[in-house]
Amino acid sequence: MAAARGARARERGAGFGRAAAEPGPAVPQGLLRAARKSGQLNLSGRSLSEVPQRVWRINLDTPEEAHQNLSFGAADRWWEQIDLTKLILASNKLQSLSEDVKLLPALTILDVHDNQLTSLPSALGQLQHLEKLDVSHNKLRSVPEELLQLPRLKSFLLHHNELSSLPEGFGQLISLEELDLSNNHLTDIPTSFASFVNLVRLNLASNQLKNLPAAVSAMKSLRQLDCTKNYLETVPSELATMASLEQLYLRKNKLRSLPAFPSCKLLKELHAGENQIEILSAENLKHLNSLSVLELRDNKIKSVPEEITLLQKLERLDLTNNDISRLPYTLGNLPQLKFLALEGNPLRAIRRDLLQKGTQEFLKYLRSKIQDDITGPNEEPPVTAMTLPSESRINMHAITSLKLLEYSEKQAMAIPDEMFTAVRSHPVTTVNFSKNQLKEIPPRIVELKDSVCDVNLGFNKISSVSSELCLLHKLTHLDVRNNLLTSLPEEMEALTRLQVINLSFNRFKVFPTVLYQLLALETVLLSNNQVGSIDPLQLRKMEKLGTLDLQNNDLLHVPPELGNCENLRTLLLEGNPFRTPRAAVLARGTAAVLEYLRSRIPA
Repeated sequence: MAAARGARARERGAGFGRAAAEPGPAVPQGLLRAARKSGQLNLSGRSLSEVPQRVWRINLDTPEEAHQNLSFGAADRWWEQIDLTKLILASNKLQSLSEDVKLLPALTILDVHDNQLTSLPSALGQLQHLEKLDVSHNKLRSVPEELLQLPRLKSFLLHHNELSSLPEGFGQLISLEELDLSNNHLTDIPTSFASFVNLVRLNLASNQLKNLPAAVSAMKSLRQLDCTKNYLETVPSELATMASLEQLYLRKNKLRSLPAFPSCKLLKELHAGENQIEILSAENLKHLNSLSVLELRDNKIKSVPEEITLLQKLERLDLTNNDISRLPYTLGNLPQLKFLALEGNPLRAIRRDLLQKGTQEFLKYLRSKIQDDITGPNEEPPVTAMTLPSESRINMHAITSLKLLEYSEKQAMAIPDEMFTAVRSHPVTTVNFSKNQLKEIPPRIVELKDSVCDVNLGFNKISSVSSELCLLHKLTHLDVRNNLLTSLPEEMEALTRLQVINLSFNRFKVFPTVLYQLLALETVLLSNNQVGSIDPLQLRKMEKLGTLDLQNNDLLHVPPELGNCENLRTLLLEGNPFRTPRAAVLARGTAAVLEYLRSRIPA
């Protein structure tokens, strides 16, 4: 310390030098005084357009208080100050960082996230003690080569920038344990990543990667790998040899298959939804003894192998929106399974009401069918009310017994008139016209207005909601997901009994205003659209609304007043480009998010 003080004295020169007056918002002297004692300085959210010079020189210049009072108590011995080790400059308006950052050689943590930086100073490479560098949510287009000389850097956060490439020598940062490069424009990964033998978490989500280098398998300590939302068509087979891997995210790519995972004995979570996977084979599953979460929703999987029962630790299985027609009954024997999602599959021999009873009841049903499966494993499952026999287009049993009118998965451009004619004297409560090629809602649906409660028109090509649908005054459930909708008509306010509406995977750019008028709504599913804003004051009037899914939209801002919607039990906001609340807050659940938002409401 004596040598450090001597160096600081030489920097200052003789006498008590005063720093020149500086433009921009002032940094309170009290903060600087406290920082000299603690070694930590937090200047986040102060609208700084540049960092005052006295911050860089905090350990060099004589403090202001020394000029005002030369009689010091033990607590004010400024010459015994602690070198600054932690500097937070987040959420300001900084467009650049001065090379003077080198005047803080003891820094271990530097946080400049959420600014307007377009470049980084090469002097950062001189901070030999730096362990964490957060430059996320800026406008960086490159990483200076000098930064690759930081020997102790463990956490490097670069997400939400404009990087299109990385220096080939990036792997020189051999102490790295956490690297976040998500939400950039990267098209490839340097092979030098193979040197990251200490890396535990690697996030490459939301880039433009078409492949992963086999070198990624050399990261022997890697536990979490996130490649969500890229253009991956294959996964290198070497990935499957990573023995430490615990979480693997491959969602929203172009994968047609999964590799076998012979060495991933510790893999707990595998997320591969929203790809083009057609086959789930025994080889994909049989080695994953530790798997607790398997998410494969929105693929083209046609069958589930019996080997799924080897996943004895499986707790969550999401197979929503695939092409699965039959399940192995032994699935019911998985001892830890708490959540099973099968909606949107053409399941045969399984009634819809069974799926709606919840996971445990459904698993009990599967177990009850195991004996039947043993006695006749090669027999086709019987045609039930949920399937139209190939020799007949009209299933009168379904209409009369289950009050169900179904014409789904026919790739039909229109619903045959005889379907509506058949129900004239047999009122139906449920209509399922999903998974066709319908461009409009069948006009004759209005004939069912006095009885129908549940309408499923999902997975079609419908671009507008017709006035006929708005006359179904008993409607409680409406499913129009995966269509081409951009708006909803005001006439829908007549649907005063509507409780659940599924508008996911459409083309809405704004929250449909008519929904604010439907006060019976309990569930609004609006994920995977392009919604840019919501009105929290209107939402608060919807007192029965318990579930609001706005995942994967274009929300740049979450209004704090949304926190007043305390009736919400489930609020899903992941996958939007807003900066606050942070992912860590979202991960704590709806109650924590609402509480956080309330805390941000201006007094």
